[in-house]
Amino acid sequence: MNFRTQIPIQKQQHNQVDYHSKVLLLGSCFVENIGDKLSYYKFQTLQNPFGILFHPLAIEALITDAINDKEFTEDDIFLHNELWHYFGAHSKLSSPSKEALLQKLSQQITATKEWLNSATHIVITLGTAWVYRYIETDIIVANCHKIPQKQFQKELLSVDAVIESLQAILVLLKEYNPKTQVIFTVSPVRHLKDGFVENTQSKAHLISAIHQVINKEQSHYFPSYEIMMDELRDYRFYVKDMLHPNETAIDYIWERFQNIWIADEALLTMKTITEIQKGLQHKPFNSKSEAHQVFLKKLELKKRAILEAFPHIIF
Repeated sequence: MNFRTQIPIQKQQHNQVDYHSKVLLLGSCFVENIGDKLSYYKFQTLQNPFGILFHPLAIEALITDAINDKEFTEDDIFLHNELWHYFGAHSKLSSPSKEALLQKLSQQITATKEWLNSATHIVITLGTAWVYRYIETDIIVANCHKIPQKQFQKELLSVDAVIESLQAILVLLKEYNPKTQVIFTVSPVRHLKDGFVENTQSKAHLISAIHQVINKEQSHYFPSYEIMMDELRDYRFYVKDMLHPNETAIDYIWERFQNIWIADEALLTMKTITEIQKGLQHKPFNSKSEAHQVFLKKLELKKRAILEAFPHIIF
């Protein structure tokens, strides 16, 4: 007997991720779960250069600004709670120094442009269709930076509005980097601060819009949300907040992603890198013992073999 349903997903036949690929990851906190896995296995990645971005308009704005070489000035940033912030970035970029923030924004926008130009794959994970409009400037922000909510107007992006944003993203990417593959996914993290019904409505808008724009040539859909909601429909797959997937769930979704998007020829390298990573974390009882010295020599040989094949890898 089979006690659960499994979502059938066809393996990607072309343009898979290997150790020559460059993967840019943008979007919600779940994209960082996938990004952390790729980073652990030493794939070439850049992950959320402007921090976590939850909705499509924020991701569209970042891509547009990067391609257009946006230059940041003091007019773009503001002081709140003794920190300087930028409405288009996550608060992890915020700084007590406005000069430091402007420098950081400039560095990150340059890095984003470089990766948009060279990325073989761009993973975009959408978290919500709910957005906040800053009333003073009538601009939708990526992050409210703990400014009082009364200064914002909360809005739900319509399906058409999400479609328009995603189409703009795809047009920009196709013109700037025609060979890149875009992988859309919807975060399985539920935004229950919006409300239970409102979260479902939001996710539905995102999913409906994505399926209107994907073409299976340049853009694709990976069902991380559906895997979490259907295959892992049990609270034992969540952390204590009962909203975010736990390590077991992340490992499972990563395994499904790996089976579809990671090239078969990369799997042996991944296995060796896992052995190296575990070896680097190993703490011996006696660091001067002969057995440990033999272990270190074997570990070094594995590292050399990997670095000869892929010089860009850093342990």
